[in-house]
Amino acid sequence: MNAPGLFCRTDPLGEFSLRPLVPEQDAWQVQRWTSAPYARYWGMPESSVSDVAAFYAELKAKSGCAAYIGLFNDAPAFLVERYDPATDPVGGCYSVRPGDVGMHLLIAPADQPLHGFSLAVMRTVMAYLFSLPGTRRVVVEPDWRNHKIHALNRRVGFIHRQVVQMGEKTAYLAFCTRDQFEAACRWRTALANQDTPVATADAVQMIDSMHWQTANRALVRKALAEFSHERIVRPLQTGWQGEWGRYELTSPDGAVRYTFKARRLPLDHWDIDPASIQRRVHGEPGVLDAAEFIVEFAETLGIKPQNLPVYVEEIAATAAARARKYQACPWSAEELAGADLQTIETAMTEGHPAFIANSGRIGFDARDMQRYAPEAAAPMQLVWLAAHRSRARFTGSRDLDYQQLMGEELDLTTRRRFEQQLTDQGRAPEDYLWIPVHPWQWVNKLSHLYAGELATGDLVYLGPGDDAYLAQQSIRTLFNISNPGKRYVKMALSVLNMGFTRGLSADYMQTNPAVNDWVAKLVAEDAELQRQGFSVLREVAGIGYRHPTYAAASLRRGHLNKTLAALWRESPVSRLGANQRLMTMAALLHIDARGDALLPALIQRSGQSVDAWLSRYFRAYLVPVMHCYFRYGLAFMPHGENVILVIEDDVPVGAIMKDIGEEVAVLNGHTPVPGKIARIAVKMPEDKETLSIFTDVFDCFFRYLSAILLDQAGYSPARFWARVADCVIDYQQAHPELAGRFAERDLFVERFDLSCLNRLQLRNNQQLIDLADPFEGLSFAGQLDNPLAAHRPTPWSTS
Repeated sequence: MNAPGLFCRTDPLGEFSLRPLVPEQDAWQVQRWTSAPYARYWGMPESSVSDVAAFYAELKAKSGCAAYIGLFNDAPAFLVERYDPATDPVGGCYSVRPGDVGMHLLIAPADQPLHGFSLAVMRTVMAYLFSLPGTRRVVVEPDWRNHKIHALNRRVGFIHRQVVQMGEKTAYLAFCTRDQFEAACRWRTALANQDTPVATADAVQMIDSMHWQTANRALVRKALAEFSHERIVRPLQTGWQGEWGRYELTSPDGAVRYTFKARRLPLDHWDIDPASIQRRVHGEPGVLDAAEFIVEFAETLGIKPQNLPVYVEEIAATAAARARKYQACPWSAEELAGADLQTIETAMTEGHPAFIANSGRIGFDARDMQRYAPEAAAPMQLVWLAAHRSRARFTGSRDLDYQQLMGEELDLTTRRRFEQQLTDQGRAPEDYLWIPVHPWQWVNKLSHLYAGELATGDLVYLGPGDDAYLAQQSIRTLFNISNPGKRYVKMALSVLNMGFTRGLSADYMQTNPAVNDWVAKLVAEDAELQRQGFSVLREVAGIGYRHPTYAAASLRRGHLNKTLAALWRESPVSRLGANQRLMTMAALLHIDARGDALLPALIQRSGQSVDAWLSRYFRAYLVPVMHCYFRYGLAFMPHGENVILVIEDDVPVGAIMKDIGEEVAVLNGHTPVPGKIARIAVKMPEDKETLSIFTDVFDCFFRYLSAILLDQAGYSPARFWARVADCVIDYQQAHPELAGRFAERDLFVERFDLSCLNRLQLRNNQQLIDLADPFEGLSFAGQLDNPLAAHRPTPWSTS
């Protein structure tokens, strides 16, 4: 309730309210509080009751100032002062903005301390201040020694920016916006709920029968479609039903038979009707189970016996993850089409569209899934370690050094706390680098793998940071929800997922910022890329730790050497213009639990035709990918989770590429690469270069996009690929200077090689490829007919 002179807030602890302080009535109560030893930072230890009454009478008369008595369940419990920073000494310490409101808070000691009471008081005061018209930012300047209030400030969203001197008082200057306060309230509540003790059974999210069956049907459908696409299994056509063919697939031992309806679309895409899939075991109806499917066809799939258990576990975990997503996600495809970036990110159900086992996360237990899986949408805090500079190395981009990074990522009071911890242990803070680690990694790996380093002090545990993060679809990359303008953090996470243990190499950290700087400069200086609104998110800093044993030559390329490293990536939030929002490109392939797709809903929201919408999307995404390749020989890994679309009026107006450091290559010397980033210069067979478009864009993304538009919008694949061809032709005609490259690397060839991702995982589900030579281990299975071939343009003049 908010009424003149009164503010009330109901909290789980009880009722909190504010009323104006009446000097002649309340002076005795305030004097009792302010003269007590615990109030030493208030600065009124010797004041009499009359002194207090006179002070607050004077304060009340000042413009923009007021004092309040805070009540808890109708009993006086705290004191609040509101003031105008422009007329206060603090205004001489910083540039005051319109809407700044200063605040002082004194909480009386309780006869019986109540857990969470101080936080409830602070939330009440902040809620009141932000209820006042014109309040944009709250300013506080606590004494530098008042560590309890520093912690309380951080918990409601304040960021301590600098040390200021106000007469004899040395203080930290801190600010909190409405968005910061609201974000802190949300994630602090979520963290508190996570910490609530639960019974063992309650720690496991039980999956109901309906969602389990839906998830397994979807995964079996995907297995049938993708294994058929990669020509690992070969279903037998048994007839036709309209435009649909009827197919059956029998297990090697003849005991199990699957039947289904499918349409064969361009790029040999198997568009299978999920409702049509039936399974019979020895002629009797059987349930659909993705893990059983893998066991039944293990011989056909060619999985080595020693790899089969882990792959089956990944399949079972992927099915369970999908079922949990279906069961927990409240968002329909239509609702998600208008949602923000992080809501969409946590609602994705598919994972990589080609890989069958794509959400295994082997290493997470049931509680970990609730805390750290992206679909859990659970905030987490990072654990910070101090790493001795003799073992750790920081590398930053050209415009970022270590001190600046820490100053921007950690609150001033937190930095002082970390320094004091090191000093208290007899260690020199300047001898250490601070490195964030994933909380799962700390508990499950680092605490024992690096026990010796912790014992000797080469590593020092500092504790949790202040900000809250959400896991992205890539699991080990986290988005800062306390301060969205801050950088993503990507850390080593030794969980087996989709063919890799998700470590992070200390060696790559040394060159990542330089790679990103070079790519970003190239992109920023190219007129075509800027015209299409294309940019990259730089990985601007990295810290890697070298354990002398794990860095030995015999272990250098194993997962133990990739257990302790972190990098920071720019946030896209600050790049948004008016009326723009962000959307992961993976969302264009999202289908909700009811079977509805996001893409048609998004197009409908835009009010544009499918043709017009696709044309703008292709300009935002396909043109930059083509231009980078044809102009520079530069190839990204442009799958859905590596691209963030800039959306305006529900239409893509730009694309932002991320994950640059490990997944970018300059092919066959088309562009000179500086020696310090020579690792991105890749030699490969020249006839395989265009697979960076044919495989990564056409086969691994557009193939699915076209099928969704056919199934849910009646938009034919012929029209889809004609629009792709139009985009390619328009781009090529706009760049006649590259005609030679277009002819040498023809996108209108009749066929191109079929590069198979699941074959890689079936061959080695611990290490798909060697990142140092990613093209050497690729697996091919014949060729695909190129849907662009029918649209080959007639030659145009380049004169």
